[in-house]
Amino acid sequence: MAVGGRLPAHTREVVTDCLGLVTLLMAGLSAVDVTSPALADAVGTGAPVLIVLGSLLIGSIVGSLLRIEERLGRLAGRVQAVVGARRDDSEGRERFVEGWLTASLLFCVGPLTILGTLDDGLGRGIDKLALKSVLDAFAALAFASTFGVGVLMSAVSVGVVQGSLTLVGVALGAVLPEAHIAALTATGGLVLVGISLRLLQIRQIPVGDMLPALVVAPLLTQLVVALG
Repeated sequence: MAVGGRLPAHTREVVTDCLGLVTLLMAGLSAVDVTSPALADAVGTGAPVLIVLGSLLIGSIVGSLLRIEERLGRLAGRVQAVVGARRDDSEGRERFVEGWLTASLLFCVGPLTILGTLDDGLGRGIDKLALKSVLDAFAALAFASTFGVGVLMSAVSVGVVQGSLTLVGVALGAVLPEAHIAALTATGGLVLVGISLRLLQIRQIPVGDMLPALVVAPLLTQLVVALG
């Protein structure tokens, strides 16, 4: 944040574009899990794409009805007030939400998050989480230079998501089979595509409303497995 405040506006825009491109790359790497052999073995070769599509459609409908994106904006306004930002600063609020949402999704969605936290909960070590932490640290420095304090709030999202999954690992063991993780990762990859399009200022996709898709994906995978 200290470095970002000293950068010219043009430089910050270039940094944002770079982050958008890297996010797009990570989105592609996650989305390619739709071709996972484990997922194909569990649901058949023709079902993975339909599962991802169904997860996004159902999750987005639920998210839009719950007005998640709108509620995130209001919550961001309250948090900004606590940290001393002006409530009528709509541009600053949008940047805050963008930073919070972008960093949270980038840090919480992906195979390292799921596998690392479950390994930790099962007592298999923190190797995957340690690698993820290093990657996240460098990403956070880059994001904070552009988005400011909103990136700091992603620590709450990471704490809740990773902490909850670690507790799931402790209490229930390996609760998610590999096929379910692949479906979640692929769905999360497409949500990250929406984030990258926002960063590149191509289209303001309401990715906040798509977040329930991350819950729907493993549930829909289990439904297809049960019906099969």
